[in-house]
Amino acid sequence: MGHLGEKKAYQIYKLLFARSLAKLQIFLLLFLIKIIIMVQVKKHGIILKKTDLGFENAGVLNPAAIREGDHVHIFYRALRHGNYSTIGYCRLDGPLTVGERFDIPVLFPQHDNESHGIEDPRVTVIEGVYYMTYTAYDGLNALGAYATSSFLPNFDKKGVITAQISYEDFRHLAESKRPLNEKYVRYNGQHHFNGSTDKKPLLWNKNIVFFPRRINGKIFFLHRIKPDIQIAAVYKLEDLTATFWEDYFLHFHDNILLEPHYGHEISYIGGGCPPIETEHGWLIIYHGVHDTIAGYRYVACAALLNLENPTQVISRLPYALFGPHEDYELTGIVNNVCFPTGAALFGDDLYIYYGAADEQIACASVSISELLAALLAQVGNEESNT
Repeated sequence: MGHLGEKKAYQIYKLLFARSLAKLQIFLLLFLIKIIIMVQVKKHGIILKKTDLGFENAGVLNPAAIREGDHVHIFYRALRHGNYSTIGYCRLDGPLTVGERFDIPVLFPQHDNESHGIEDPRVTVIEGVYYMTYTAYDGLNALGAYATSSFLPNFDKKGVITAQISYEDFRHLAESKRPLNEKYVRYNGQHHFNGSTDKKPLLWNKNIVFFPRRINGKIFFLHRIKPDIQIAAVYKLEDLTATFWEDYFLHFHDNILLEPHYGHEISYIGGGCPPIETEHGWLIIYHGVHDTIAGYRYVACAALLNLENPTQVISRLPYALFGPHEDYELTGIVNNVCFPTGAALFGDDLYIYYGAADEQIACASVSISELLAALLAQVGNEESNT
């Protein structure tokens, strides 16, 4: 190779090296950014324990939370021995201190479709009316229902609003365009139901969570048919008829909002706290589940949705916001569970209330501005928008 050839080869080498170095620097910079903005979480410990009262002698868990002034109203799943659930109530003074606690449930089973319990409430205010969504459980089927109130803590039940349909009928509709993810069969198929019963097995549809205002005139809500989180919208709740759900299932793939994606949520996901409106979008805290040799592990996750079109995902955290590490989260009726269902904002501090190991109620807090910054840093990351 002549002198000119060597010189040209050296220049090409320098150019390739510079490009490789630049790519490495960009990679390291992105890595460092993610490390810097990892959201700091403060765990405040247990705020509510079970008592010797008959309606909550097995556990208290999965609370709804709604802030009014300096108080936070907590509506929680109260569990008695035998896995029978009602809704208990307490009032917090500030975000953490129990100021009042009722010694009787505020809601309890009254109908056949909730004969085994009322579970996992969430509370949202829409146009001055309080909406509580909950799971009606009859010992076999779990369906989404709601109640309303104009004066807390009293609620008036309105009934089931999810489809009362078998998995087979759901599948026929949902697969009219293309097959469902195989996990839908695994989690919802006939083999999911054990034992003999006179009741007809229905598709489980729970984790109903309302958005706190109408969007383009419609009431939007999240719900969960395992393994994904779906989204629906109606002008009035009375529109949630059998005909509505049949049409919804015919277009089911278009209504899937979030699918399990990251390792910490790879088994299935579900709705958590009611969406929080911010200038950057709807902040949602949801739960993610992944299977381990010790069983399922439940963690808190976060995502950001478009303000005026919440069917569009802006970003989601690529790591769990928080998960079970403390003794009260690791050991209980169901081990390894952090199940977020309520939140209250005090200044920049977002307090997240959650069921710990399905036996106690705990609280963690984060800086909402820090959390939003972490989510916004994921914008443009294709993986975070799926």
